[in-house]
Amino acid sequence: MVVPLEMGWRHLLFENWPIDPAVMDAHLPDGLEPDVFDGSAWLSVVPFTNVAVRPKGVPARFGVRLPELNVRTYVTRDGTPSVYFFSLDAQGITSVVGARLFHHLPYFYARISLALADGRVQFSSRRLHPGARPAHYEGSYWPTGEPFAAPDDAFAEFLVERYRFYTEAPDGTIRYTDVDHEPWTLYPAAADIERDTLLSADGFDRPDGEPTYYYSPGLDVVASRSERASGQP
Repeated sequence: MVVPLEMGWRHLLFENWPIDPAVMDAHLPDGLEPDVFDGSAWLSVVPFTNVAVRPKGVPARFGVRLPELNVRTYVTRDGTPSVYFFSLDAQGITSVVGARLFHHLPYFYARISLALADGRVQFSSRRLHPGARPAHYEGSYWPTGEPFAAPDDAFAEFLVERYRFYTEAPDGTIRYTDVDHEPWTLYPAAADIERDTLLSADGFDRPDGEPTYYYSPGLDVVASRSERASGQP
């Protein structure tokens, strides 16, 4: 990324499955280790929309909206709890190209819709990126309980209170970006996911059992420039 970015993340679902840490480790680049909770690594699918995405310091009214869907896990490097992305599907062609070039993120162009109806978020994504594995996600999700601060719940804090993400650049180097935002407010959530081929597209067998769901109305974020991680050849 050439300059830091400001944006809002809105109407997020965190859909989370436990994974054997050894299985997860086989999917990660050298230099990153699976972070574990209750003895498991965790794999998450996160549909949401970005709003007012723009260079830091530019008024929000000049920002763009960018619906997104990502597959991620939780890692550590040098003791820092972080996120690692396996894929990010997004609506805007220009934004996808920019994120690939400047942020080294595995973005894929997709046709995405997000709408609110009767207290639920209706979300649909179909990957259209040339040469990429097909991936389709469709369903709805909604909050089911009272809001709570993520730092007050150990598992929720593990999943969302992370302020760095890592990516692997095309040349094999590991890069990171830091993010700054207020602590998350979450809700217990439910979801009706009618179709999801994202995990298979990213090389994972679908986990057994039902995922754990959290919903957040969102927060505002500042993301730093992409930096090369230290200690690499």
